[in-house]
Amino acid sequence: MNIQTIPDNFDQQEFNQVAHHPLQSWEWGEVRKKTGIAVVRIGQYDQDVLQNVFTMTLHNIPHTSFQVGYIPRSVLPTEALLHFLKEYGKEHNLLFIKFEPDANKDIVNCKLIENCKLKIENFKNSPHPLFPTWTQILDLKPDEDTLLQNMKSKTRYNIRYAARKGVTVREESDDQGFKVFSDLYFQTTNRQEYRGHNRSYHKTVWEGLKNTHAHILIAYHGDEPLAAYELFLFKGKLYYPYGGSSESNRDLMGSNLLMWEAIKFGKKYNATEFDMWGSLPPTYDRDGKWSGFTRFKEGYGTSFVEFVGSYDLVIQPLLYFGYNVVFKIRNMMI
Repeated sequence: MNIQTIPDNFDQQEFNQVAHHPLQSWEWGEVRKKTGIAVVRIGQYDQDVLQNVFTMTLHNIPHTSFQVGYIPRSVLPTEALLHFLKEYGKEHNLLFIKFEPDANKDIVNCKLIENCKLKIENFKNSPHPLFPTWTQILDLKPDEDTLLQNMKSKTRYNIRYAARKGVTVREESDDQGFKVFSDLYFQTTNRQEYRGHNRSYHKTVWEGLKNTHAHILIAYHGDEPLAAYELFLFKGKLYYPYGGSSESNRDLMGSNLLMWEAIKFGKKYNATEFDMWGSLPPTYDRDGKWSGFTRFKEGYGTSFVEFVGSYDLVIQPLLYFGYNVVFKIRNMMI
């Protein structure tokens, strides 16, 4: 098995043929570059045939000469890759490299895992995960009638209610549609007091993915936009990373109809799964924070899926300990 960095003039199509997730795609790496983040692409070869790719972003640690690497939603790393990255990290002044694989804990091939914990020196569970450990996934292979039947009765009622009240949904995967989505998204983040990325970041993501993986769906009542999603469609799988809704006319259940139309959109483009991007675990507190989002997704007949988790490949153990102490203190003060 040969592992090496991939140059910027590499064939993008060949890269995407083995990329596992939209956050591992060639286009996502280009988006991150445009936001000012350095990107390293790594290829894993078997007899000169590219088998896996790993898109790693590099993030500066303020007031130091060190950086942190981040590899989101890749396949599970092999021992050979971890050894390669450990040497790369030493040569390029990385403190640690965070992995958050897109690997289902229940079905992953646990060659490196003991009780689904990766077992290699200085490869440890991260105290600061970025992605949720759980998501919800909807199987899109059944026909529409079966999908409706598998929903919770209240969800099914709300979909039909919205349609009766004149709510309509259409795809607007253009710059005007993105503007409508963006306005609703930031209305929602302000309402929920959620600290996410700014408008410039989201515009860059849209500009980089709009002709490949990103799509905008918007629910309207007349000319008034009620809710909007930015969806990613990648290699037969649909993803729901971003959504927003208006505070007005929430009683029209536009978000319910929008999600149903998103499901139909995925089926139209031959997606077999719909990943809701994140969720509380199935034992979630029904009255807790973010429970509404989890309950909303659950209404569509999804299955809860647990990932293997978040791991840090530690390059500088002593400094890593200090980094986590400072990180913890900083979060306590926010």
